[in-house]
Amino acid sequence: MKITSRFLLLTALTAAAGLSACETTKPKGGFPEVSSPTDAPDEARRRQLEATSKQVARIAEGKVEYLIPRAQLASAFIREFHDGTVVDKTMIRKVQENAKDKPVYYLVGLGLRDGMFRSMAIPLETSTDKSLYLNSNAERYIVTSVGCNFCYFSFEKNRIVGTTCEDNSGGSRCDLVVENTNGIFRK
Repeated sequence: MKITSRFLLLTALTAAAGLSACETTKPKGGFPEVSSPTDAPDEARRRQLEATSKQVARIAEGKVEYLIPRAQLASAFIREFHDGTVVDKTMIRKVQENAKDKPVYYLVGLGLRDGMFRSMAIPLETSTDKSLYLNSNAERYIVTSVGCNFCYFSFEKNRIVGTTCEDNSGGSRCDLVVENTNGIFRK
């Protein structure tokens, strides 16, 4: 069978007409084919925090608004201690040495083990929209009392640097251990 030039021309025109019907521009509505990065650095930081952290609270009108129930936070601290410590109080505390310093927020769990005071504090990351995130790479500060009824964290430039015993009677002390990571919300 002999293919004529007329048949080839007709086939070429049909193919050209079919290709021109395909849309080559990006549609204005609907779903994007891929997610495009945003140029806003605040939005990019928020996305990064959400990928590596868990939002636990936000600051609304100067007050902490918990997004995770405090009882759930207490259970997470008990799992994190993993030594029989019973945590009965959780809180988020703002530390700010002076008014011009950027505040640092800490998630804190307080409890007892064998009648001795225990506490753990983990620094939170703050986003520009005042959301507070707990990062699994954040260090954790663990205090164990020896003969002390209550231990306080000592701060320098909004960072924990040591501890202080409530009653400085002879032989009482607060031991501080710093771990590099935490597993508060590890699955």
